[in-house]
Amino acid sequence: MTTSPNQKLYEGKAKILYSTGAANILLSVFKDDATAFNAQKRGTIQGKGAMNCTISSHLFRQLESAGIPTHFVGQLSENEMQVKAVTIIPIEVVIRNLAAGSLCKQTGLELGTLIAPPLVEFYYKNDELGDPLLTRDRLLLMKLATPDQVDQLANLALKINKILTDFFEDCGITLVDFKLEFGLDHTQQLILADEISPDTCRLWNQSETDPSRRVMDKDRFRNDLGEIESAYQLVMQRVLAHSI
Repeated sequence: MTTSPNQKLYEGKAKILYSTGAANILLSVFKDDATAFNAQKRGTIQGKGAMNCTISSHLFRQLESAGIPTHFVGQLSENEMQVKAVTIIPIEVVIRNLAAGSLCKQTGLELGTLIAPPLVEFYYKNDELGDPLLTRDRLLLMKLATPDQVDQLANLALKINKILTDFFEDCGITLVDFKLEFGLDHTQQLILADEISPDTCRLWNQSETDPSRRVMDKDRFRNDLGEIESAYQLVMQRVLAHSI
């Protein structure tokens, strides 16, 4: 398909992708729109697009410096990021360090239970089906990825988890769990894509002991905890203070 510069290629819940006129380079524009529970709950978080773009840009740089291949090219403005064009693998990879969210609901584990070693889960990226949890055998049956790619996804996710867990620890933040998406670039290399932000990570403020006040992520929106913007701002401030 031939595209012209700045042609809209795709709009998702949190971002819009545009062509740039440059081969294999796209423009990702982060939105202030907020959704939860598979888009059953919708709203707006003022300034979220700019904060998530800035946080993601700095975390992608951190990961690149540690040898993790990503789609990040550069941040052009507060809410605009240049990225490499990829074919997204329709699998959401979730890494859990502490029990929270759906894991507690589905297993009865107490909130905050330590998970060691970290748990890696695969979810089918499909809104119509509710992004179901998949076993490895189901994932392969559906031909969503090759066996080698599944191994790569798990191994890369664990490496990223170690880097980010240590980084957030230095920021005074506990990385409870988070979601990753990967894609294949024009050379068929598997690279990290999407974003890493309070929208995709569950983050707890280590200086807060109150279970509701320690939340620094989209759970504040999901659970109507209030002070959403200030929580995102605090994450951004700490990430910028500790980035290379």
